[in-house]
Amino acid sequence: MANFADQVATLKAGFMRHRVKIFDLGLVSGGLAAAALFAFEVDVFKNEGQLSQAQQGIELDELFALTTLTVIGVLFYAWRRAREHKRENARRIEAESEVMALAMQDPLTGLPNRRQFTDVLKAALKVVPAEPEAHALLLLDLNGFKKINDVFGHPVGDQALINVGARLMRAVRDGDLVARLGGDEFAIVARNVGGAEGASSVARRVLDAFATPVEIAGSRHAVGVGIGVALAPHDGDEADELLRKADVALYRAKAERVSAIRFFEPGMEARLRERDELERALREAIEANRFALLFQPTARLGGEGVASFEASAKWTHPKLGEIGPERYAPIAEEAGLLSSLMQGLFLRACAEAAGWPRDVRLSFALPGALMLDRTFGLKILAAFAETGLDPKRLDLEIDEGALIRETEAAEAFLPPLRAAGVAVIARNFGTGYSNLKNLQRLSLDGIKIDSSFVAAMEHDRKAAVMVRALINIGRGLDLSVSADGVRDAGQEASLAAQGCDRAQGSLYGGPVDGARAAALAGGEAASANLAI
Repeated sequence: MANFADQVATLKAGFMRHRVKIFDLGLVSGGLAAAALFAFEVDVFKNEGQLSQAQQGIELDELFALTTLTVIGVLFYAWRRAREHKRENARRIEAESEVMALAMQDPLTGLPNRRQFTDVLKAALKVVPAEPEAHALLLLDLNGFKKINDVFGHPVGDQALINVGARLMRAVRDGDLVARLGGDEFAIVARNVGGAEGASSVARRVLDAFATPVEIAGSRHAVGVGIGVALAPHDGDEADELLRKADVALYRAKAERVSAIRFFEPGMEARLRERDELERALREAIEANRFALLFQPTARLGGEGVASFEASAKWTHPKLGEIGPERYAPIAEEAGLLSSLMQGLFLRACAEAAGWPRDVRLSFALPGALMLDRTFGLKILAAFAETGLDPKRLDLEIDEGALIRETEAAEAFLPPLRAAGVAVIARNFGTGYSNLKNLQRLSLDGIKIDSSFVAAMEHDRKAAVMVRALINIGRGLDLSVSADGVRDAGQEASLAAQGCDRAQGSLYGGPVDGARAAALAGGEAASANLAI
């Protein structure tokens, strides 16, 4: 049955494909048949004499008429076929042009795609510009686009990309090529610019194009851009070489974490190779769980013993030695390793803290970038179930600056954790220019005053006023207040007198391993000074 249906479908498709030919043949055949019938029934040309009796069925005039009509029919058929063939060729050429255009165009933004970009770049490099001019290749990567996609969804992200493409087109010169290479990566080929200065002018116009937020459906989204620039022929005269060097420069621009322009420099490649080696080693260390977990005590002011321990991790590289989080965390974030790294550390920290006395809390510093990961909050809650740690014993510390930059993400990420009993603390408080409105929107549970204010408050009147003001803000909003970087008894006494609840710093000892933390939590060194 299926074979029969296939045969019918094949015949139908064949008929549809050749229907014009069949129609023309039918038209000509019908015309000839009608003409023949007419010729035999009616004497078209009057002849004076008759043919022989044997040939009386066919007269010369009728034969001539048939021949004439046949020629006309054939010519008509040929004309019809020629006209249809011309139309088919025109349709085919139009279709091929459309396919070619689609193959060279980004379907979302309408900009040239990577294929067209590569062709244009190669063509440009074949023509060496006269000194001092150069061809400039600019590679662009958007800052803040991942947040838009993760928080607001891909439709909003797509609209942002369309908006970005339009802004780039307005920013460049006539004749410059703007292409979308994929994701949030764009490229500009600017021919015959005035050397580095001319390329810098093009790049600055691009930065200026992002000075105002992108507006989508009444909502405003801040988008920045990192720009890496390579010049031909100075940095290379082959497309692959120029792309590689522009990409190296782009990496340096992205490391700034703000909108920035970086031109390729020879030393960049060596630094990039070092960074790549560090990333490979970091990946292996995460997989093999080679991070040492440490805990730094926080003391109760006006009381005794340990109030909490802040978890941190130390990574010892086989060649480079000890590497701190300020160096490995940004690499982990760029490489997409931050979530797995922090999940493993958090799980281990919870397992250790579950064995401490119930009045000793665990502090864990969460990178602000993880607030954009909607699944990480679930991983935190899952760790409580797996380790048995009461969520009410966790202080989740997040940098104040990250809370301000990612307020909308924080408003989505934090409520489920707070509902479970987790306390949210703004760390490095005072450095991010928070206001009361920010604090109220985020429903924080505490603040942790930045160590720079504590270090300066004894000899800098403004710093002392700032510390007093921050403590008063915390007390006025019924938040717990702690201070970082306490080094001596004088600082401790001043903070306690002003109403600070807890303090952390070298006065109370540095980070210790899990066994030592358990001993301190159990009452060892029960004085306010916990020096180790």
